[in-house]
Amino acid sequence: MPTEPTSGDRALLTGVARRFYLQDQSKIEIARELGLSRFKVARLLDTARARGIVRIEILGEPQVDYRLSEELIDRLGVASAVVLRPDAEQTMQEVRRDIGVMAARELTRIVTERDVLGLPWSRTVSATVAALEQLPRVPVVQLSGALAIPDVETPVDVVRTAANLSNGTAHHFYAPLVAADADSAHMLRRQPGVADALAQVPQVTVAVVGIGGWAPGESTLYDLATARERTAMTRAGAIGEISGVFIDAGGERVDGDLADRIITLSAEQLRAIPDVIGLVLGAARVDVVRAAVKGGHVNRLVVDQPLAQALLA
Repeated sequence: MPTEPTSGDRALLTGVARRFYLQDQSKIEIARELGLSRFKVARLLDTARARGIVRIEILGEPQVDYRLSEELIDRLGVASAVVLRPDAEQTMQEVRRDIGVMAARELTRIVTERDVLGLPWSRTVSATVAALEQLPRVPVVQLSGALAIPDVETPVDVVRTAANLSNGTAHHFYAPLVAADADSAHMLRRQPGVADALAQVPQVTVAVVGIGGWAPGESTLYDLATARERTAMTRAGAIGEISGVFIDAGGERVDGDLADRIITLSAEQLRAIPDVIGLVLGAARVDVVRAAVKGGHVNRLVVDQPLAQALLA
């Protein structure tokens, strides 16, 4: 049996748990505030649960709109759909966290030891991995480079976390999501570490991806792009991106300009993955989600209620 924590231990465990579970702080934020590593924070959270300081009670899934979920499956022809019914007072961060929880359940349901899991850079994908409690022993492959966004874990961290949870092999690399130019992107893809990891992409059988619209506030790539890049990609037909893979309204890939500088899997590789779970929130992304499904880039969805209603409208 676990030993009873001392008053000092208990105070630390309680403080870390309160920040994570009640104040919705990330492990990175907690680590920075308390002068700890994020791995130490993760171990403290595990210890708090093991010692009964944190108790999680599951009362079913009242946040899932089962009717809309079934309608989406029927209307779009996807393999599965989970629709989150968010509370009116929830922040965007809280909704993203809940999408991650639902996606983690879906991922746990479909992944077997015969699979290879692929994970790109994405806030919502990071939230999914953070919510995972178990995985079968599977290799985990990084699908894209990283953006330097404060308080958001890199894909290397996300891949390592998932691989540690599954006791599987982690295939990861250090590279930006957006290179300085097309030539730099080409050179980065040829670097041994990057090339070795991306060579594993054709083996991926299950992936979790974020989907962004090509509009202000609907894609991190859009928000970071220059005005010239935004105009060029719009003229090329881009309406959004799936983990850095740009697509048009018909679901076909869009090349050129900004797209040529992205370090990520190709549109053809994404389409070849048997099961791709798309994580999306917000009715404004309805067109790019339709295109992603139409183009065969995603075949499973975890979305919020406003987006589901827009898809069915």
